[in-house]
Parts: sequence; C-alpha cells; structure tokens
Amino acid sequence: MHIDIIAGARPNFMKIAPIIEAIRHSPFTTRSGERDANSEQRTALSYRLIHTGQHYDKKMSADFFEQLGIPEPDVNLNARSGTQAEQTARIMTRYEKLLLEAPVDLCLVVGDVTSTMACSIVAKKMSMKVAHVEAGIRSHDLSMPEEINRMVTDSITDYFFTTSEVANTNLRKAGIPEERIFFVGNTMIDTLLKNRPRFTPPPIWEEAQLEKGRYLVMTMHRPANVDEEQKLKAFMEAILNNVEDLPVIFPVHPRTGKILDRLGIEAKHLRLIGPLPYLEFNYLVEHSKAVLTDSGGITEETTVMGVPCLTLRDNTERPETITQGTNELVGTDPANIAPALRRVFSGNWKTGSIPEKWDGGTGERIVEVLLRLSR
Repeated sequence: MHIDIIAGARPNFMKIAPIIEAIRHSPFTTRSGERDANSEQRTALSYRLIHTGQHYDKKMSADFFEQLGIPEPDVNLNARSGTQAEQTARIMTRYEKLLLEAPVDLCLVVGDVTSTMACSIVAKKMSMKVAHVEAGIRSHDLSMPEEINRMVTDSITDYFFTTSEVANTNLRKAGIPEERIFFVGNTMIDTLLKNRPRFTPPPIWEEAQLEKGRYLVMTMHRPANVDEEQKLKAFMEAILNNVEDLPVIFPVHPRTGKILDRLGIEAKHLRLIGPLPYLEFNYLVEHSKAVLTDSGGITEETTVMGVPCLTLRDNTERPETITQGTNELVGTDPANIAPALRRVFSGNWKTGSIPEKWDGGTGERIVEVLLRLSR
C-alpha cells in the first residue's frame, strides 16, 4: 500500500514525526522511490511525505523538520498564505494535480488545520482511502475554523486514529462502526517524550535571567482573542496585574505584537519575543510556574509535564486535559484570570495525571494498524 502523509502547519510536524520514525524502523515499510533493503519483494507499506506549505517561514517549518528529525518532503505544494478559501483552493488544486500524476492508496492526515481538510476532500473525491490521526475530537464550537475542519474530515474518513475514549465516543455517536476506530494514543506526546531530554534554553533564558518556577509562559493566537483589541487589552492587563511581578514570556506573532504596541501594552515584567523552535519553547514550558494559552496542543504537553495550564477559552476539544490533566478552562472573561492565578501562586492547583496511551508508543501502534490494513 502506498500512502501520502500530509503536513502543512506547525502542529502537524509534531504529529507526523513519530509516524515517520515508526515507518522507517519497520522492516515491512519504506519511503516511496526507495528500494527495500530487507527483501526483493515489494514492501507492504511505502510513504510519500507531502508538505502543503501552509506554514512556510523558518520558525514554523524548517526548524521543526530539522529538530524533530523529519526527512525533507518529497513534495512541497507551496500553498503559502491567504484567506482560508484561497489557501484551501491552492492546496486542493495542487494536491489533485499530484494525485492525477502519481496516485496513492491512502491519504493520511493529522490534526485539524486547513491542509487536513483540503487533502482529505481531494483524496476522497479521487476514490482513495483517508486515514485521520487525532480523529473524533470536538469543541462543539463552530466559530472555530478548526472545528469545521475536524467535522468535514471525519465525515469522509475511512480509518479513525484516536487519542482518547472521549474521541471514540464522539465517533460512535456519529455512527462510525467500531472496526474503523483505532484507539492508539497521542503522537504529539510521542514527540514530547522522545525529545524531552533534548530541550534547550532559548536566548531569553539568559537575557531575562529566568529561574525555574519563577516565570510564566503565555501564548495567544486565536482571532477572537487577539483581533478584538479591547478584549486583548483586558486580557493582558488582567494577567500582568496578577502575576506577582514574575516575568511573563510571550512568544508572539508579529501581527499580534503590532496590536500590543498600538494598545500601549507595556510592563517591566512582560517580555515579547518571536516564535520559538520546538526544543526551546518546550524548555520554557517545562520550567515555568504556569502557562496561559488559547492553544489546544499546549494543554496536552503541559498535562504530561505536570505544569499548571490556564486556557483562555470557553471550550476545549481536549477535555481529558481537564478531567485528568493539569489544564483548566479559565474562559474568555478577563475577570476569571485573577482568581485562577491566585490558586497557582497559593499552590492549590491540581496535580493531574497522564491519560491512557499517552506513553510514547502511538506512532508504532498507527503503523501496526496500517500494515494490517495493507494486507
């Protein structure tokens, strides 16, 4: 069976790395175009790595491929930026052209970004099977583009690789037969556990003279939080006024940085820095007092690292990070931030535990299923 592995945005890279590693270490798999060194017979599974180019700057792409040991893509669709419709259209037309020239048996997509949905649609319309890694998660918030991507992708997926029993239940309720659901765990955690010994301090560690447990990390990128200027201002003031003057390290997108400048958001303990590579960012997270974020993936990583996580959203597609992990929904009302931070500083934040199968073996379990399906 020939498969395409699709990646296009920063969260994807962390999710494909363990799958590719498991393929490369299996005697029954190979990369498309490579000769099987173990047998003269055709291997059961071969793969082609497709980078859609949805994220294309060095911090979002090249650094991650290098740090996570991901091989150079076989194909780059160079979709680049644009409106969601423009980007979706470019990915779809370019992937369709590729499949017309060199079809595959299975398109494997991960996560919930534009590339995930776009390539799934193209493959399915060309009568190819689709496998979705991280299937079944739901926020039930249709104002989030990611939720639409998840729903569309899962509606046409053939094989569902899930991270939790909650995701399994969501799929069962949607009428997906049990034999098409594979509870394998979380590939992001595979990547985290493998690379944790390699985490390295970024330049800000020395520049700000940071100390373990004596600073906070903040990330915020959702349009509802950063594009409404007065809402962003209220968030920042609530945070900066309640962190006991500890440094707040905020890797910020340049566009968000310009909004903060325009709003006049300044504080001696606020440090705005550019996006960080994987190893440096997670070093900061692991050694922080707490993390404030509107990202879903970071809540999974903080759960495994045992770091308090305050999610600035009203919902989450990863409820196991709350019911089992160290994450809590603070919501989008800035008034909720102060009492949540008081619990962090008083030592009353929950300890949490690690969800089932978040153990570093997910990539191998996915490849085992793919090999069974290829027979």
